[in-house]
Amino acid sequence: MVDVLDIVIKGGTVVDGSGAPAFVADVAVRDGRIVAVGSVTEEAARTIDATGLLVTPGWVDVHTHYDGQVTWDDTMESSAEHGVTTLVMGNCGVGFAPVHPSDTDALIDLMEGVEDIPGSALSVGMPWGTWESFAEYLDVIDAREYALDVAAHIAHGPVRFYVMGERGAANEDATADDIAAMSAIVEDALRAGAVGFSTSRTIGHRAKSGRPVPGTYAAEDELLALGDALRRAGHGVFEAIVAGTIGALDGLGGERATPIEELPLLDAVSKASGRPVTFTTAQLFEDPDHWRLILDASAEANAAGAQLRPQVIPRSVTIMTSLDTYHLFMDRPTYLELAHLPLAERVAELRRPEIREAILGEADPTEAPTDFSRAIVKVFIPALPLTFSLAEPVQYEPRMEDSVWAQALAQGKDPVEHMYDLLLEDDGTAFYALLGSNYVGGNLDACREMLLHPDTVTGLGDAGAHVTLISDCSASTFHLTHWARDRTAGERLPVELLVRKLSGANAELYGFADRGTVEVGKRADLNVIDLERLTIKSPELRHDLPTGAARIMQGAEGYVATLVNGVVTRDHDQDTGARPGRLARGTAVPAEPVAAG
Repeated sequence: MVDVLDIVIKGGTVVDGSGAPAFVADVAVRDGRIVAVGSVTEEAARTIDATGLLVTPGWVDVHTHYDGQVTWDDTMESSAEHGVTTLVMGNCGVGFAPVHPSDTDALIDLMEGVEDIPGSALSVGMPWGTWESFAEYLDVIDAREYALDVAAHIAHGPVRFYVMGERGAANEDATADDIAAMSAIVEDALRAGAVGFSTSRTIGHRAKSGRPVPGTYAAEDELLALGDALRRAGHGVFEAIVAGTIGALDGLGGERATPIEELPLLDAVSKASGRPVTFTTAQLFEDPDHWRLILDASAEANAAGAQLRPQVIPRSVTIMTSLDTYHLFMDRPTYLELAHLPLAERVAELRRPEIREAILGEADPTEAPTDFSRAIVKVFIPALPLTFSLAEPVQYEPRMEDSVWAQALAQGKDPVEHMYDLLLEDDGTAFYALLGSNYVGGNLDACREMLLHPDTVTGLGDAGAHVTLISDCSASTFHLTHWARDRTAGERLPVELLVRKLSGANAELYGFADRGTVEVGKRADLNVIDLERLTIKSPELRHDLPTGAARIMQGAEGYVATLVNGVVTRDHDQDTGARPGRLARGTAVPAEPVAAG
């Protein structure tokens, strides 16, 4: 009996994830592995004609927040819709293990505040009580099947709260015994399969109750000890969002440091642990060239033996506004009286002239916001010059004259009144986006420079988080639609570089040696992409989380096929129902600390 191949992808343009020039070839798959790249004549159970299409590795998304969703969902949308075949969650110092049985509400409060995930969905949707340790949490995930592979960091917030209780939540200094206990927990988690450790040092990350994430003010000795757990375990990435990353945050009391002032700490952690450190890096209006200081200092540290990997996003972080999510009128008294109404009824009321006049005439509350999401509402009015429509075709590098502010002035209208009217378009379903970070000067030139830097990795899509405020899960697709194909505001980027950033480079960072490139012996995690037709759709709001809670979804068209472990999980942009994805556990690799100096 002839042992036929499972799948042959014929005649595609292979962009293999290594950064090498693209080439035309067939790709053969058997038993979940790539068994040939070249001219394939063997018979296959299925042949995919990829003539004129790209064949790439599946994307490795290193910055997601599916920590709760992974316990009830198996589709992992919208990541799966955008070519992601492996994701890493547990970023930014928040997660759900370890946890004392009596402390689940505290971790829900933390995740709801930091990542804007409805607490009701987390409380009802997650199987609380089936784990306490991080190893047990991984076992819960390991028992499930997904449309893609999932991996997890162990996060500083829950570790600190587990060991220190209220002292940890209050960000008191850890004792030597506290630090030793936390370091041991992190090492145990890494040996059980965690792929790294994450921490947050920005006051912008706060629990719903208003307190900063446990670990925000952790001293250097605590972080070095936690980094040493990675050294002892022999693998893992140290992920951080440092003070000042999202601005000075004066409205929340002010950050204690800038990112460049935090860099020596990251340098010390990397050199002492012998492990890579990746951290959020973006361009901010407050100091538009600060990111260049970060890249230059990272390169200097790496030349001296560190492994610093600034993590960037290929566009501005997309802070969204719509009538059914966050918007600038949501806290005004007359609107609050209508907020409970179903959308259609609310829109009808808001269109009444007397209601419109009342809301526009009211002032916003003066109390200081307690969390980042509510703080964002405060900037919606001053940000109107940087607020743009997300109607198709979605444009993430628009002209400044297309902003809500500029359009209003062109029409002789007050910009706030214009925003009110725009929110009622499409029966209240229209979305607009505030383009802030990385958009200084009204273009994405900074993103291009960041993507070209050899030390950066691409991520920050935050899939699974900020479910009614931010939707950057489409950022993976944006690499190709914008930077490889559509950009007109400046130079584009080679598709080979972009595919490497999305796949091979991220796989290497996390030690996923079995994936990330199209080569014989690697896992058949693959995308077949119609680049000419590849499109990011407009966002939509779905009420499909547990308890009917809402989330913003944003799909794509043009993924002809996505394979995970050799199985087609998406076929012409549709979920096939196949669930070959599993937990991807971290494994030890040699790691030696670098001598100081």
